[in-house]
Amino acid sequence: MNTTSNRWMLAAAVAALSVVGWSLSGRTAAEAQQPEAMPAVVPIPSPAIAGAGEPQLTVSSRGVLLSWVEHAGSKATLRFAERTPTGWTVPRTVASGDDWTVNGIDVPSVQRLANGSLVASWLRKAVGGMHANSVQLSYSSNDGRTWMPSFTAHNDKRPGERLFASLFQLLDGGFGLVWLDGGAKGPATAAGSAAPQHPAQGGDHGRGHEGGRQGHEGHQGRAGHAAPGGMGGMANMTLRSAIFSGALKQTAELPVDPRVCECCSTATAVTSEGVLVAYRNRSDDEIRDIYVARLQEGRWSEPVPVHADNWRIPGCPVNGPALSARGRDVAVAWYTVKEEQGRAYVAVSGDAGKSFGTPIRLDDGGSLGQVDVEMLPDGSAIATWIELVDGRSQFRARRIGQRLRSAPLTIAAATAGRTGGGLRTAHHGDELLFAWTDVTNGTRHVRLAAARLSGMPR
Repeated sequence: MNTTSNRWMLAAAVAALSVVGWSLSGRTAAEAQQPEAMPAVVPIPSPAIAGAGEPQLTVSSRGVLLSWVEHAGSKATLRFAERTPTGWTVPRTVASGDDWTVNGIDVPSVQRLANGSLVASWLRKAVGGMHANSVQLSYSSNDGRTWMPSFTAHNDKRPGERLFASLFQLLDGGFGLVWLDGGAKGPATAAGSAAPQHPAQGGDHGRGHEGGRQGHEGHQGRAGHAAPGGMGGMANMTLRSAIFSGALKQTAELPVDPRVCECCSTATAVTSEGVLVAYRNRSDDEIRDIYVARLQEGRWSEPVPVHADNWRIPGCPVNGPALSARGRDVAVAWYTVKEEQGRAYVAVSGDAGKSFGTPIRLDDGGSLGQVDVEMLPDGSAIATWIELVDGRSQFRARRIGQRLRSAPLTIAAATAGRTGGGLRTAHHGDELLFAWTDVTNGTRHVRLAAARLSGMPR
């Protein structure tokens, strides 16, 4: 089967329709669900025009920034607006091109840094391979009225498959990003930095499930790349990072993990002790569990698993983790398969991601994953996922906390379509925001919903 079709087989189950109300199905006394623990969610107007899609939400001290992509033939245009007390600002354009790689799961991003400037990232097709991409960056110091010419985030310019870039703020005022890299094979370029010598991560895991489940059929065989030098004659996908000063000078390009899952999204969060990255690892015997690594004193720590799911699958499930942090409190959400059923989980950490507690299941009867999570000021978290209900998929949310697992709230229904993607979640001040792509009568729309935390039951 064509590898592009393979990669997005799971994405075919994802798109959304309209905001709906409570869904309390699947509640059990044993789970101690608290139906009153979620706030009321209502639809709000979107600043994006009809035909737009690929929404992303990022948060700064000023508020929430929504970005999206508008399409005109082969041309893609990245635009954004910021949430203010009176509504959204007038949308502004970051960049456009007819050689971008854009889809509903691997979306561009715009983020406001601590110094007030804006940085944006997206993928551009590269010459030299069917799936070759470069990760592009641009920067604005005047609230997005003008942007500097884009540049490549990575030093290695050889053709390669580069995917799922995630931006992050550094505590010293600079910024960085991580991405999946199928081209860079050399050591770190920072002085004194060297690639970590990882053992065969997960290689002793003897349990797991063979093959794909819950929408993963068709990803078998997507376990490597058509290039020499890797396992079984195939090159490995790696996880890499680049670090930039506030003056846009690249100070380091560092490896994070030399062998990771080929097309699962990455996630980053900034704790009070530094940057944390979450991603789907790939062991020598095809265990693909979620791992985290911490950026410490200019180096990435040895990656460790969030939980030993021991999910063995010989191809990429196109289903990465989500991460959120407030101080030393961290929440990570992810998808896995157990007992022939797709499941979504969340786990929390009180030590900046050094260790995580027992996973809490999010779904009630089966999930397609595509998770997100957002830490709240009271120490609880809002997690979202795609639930399977009578053969149909729904975007759902649930509040998780100490001795708290709320009843699920259905945010929107989902219909089949590669253009969908997941449900994006963000929080600022008293407002919780949700964003997703809805396809109605063949036309895409960026839909939004909001909730007031001040009205949330305690």
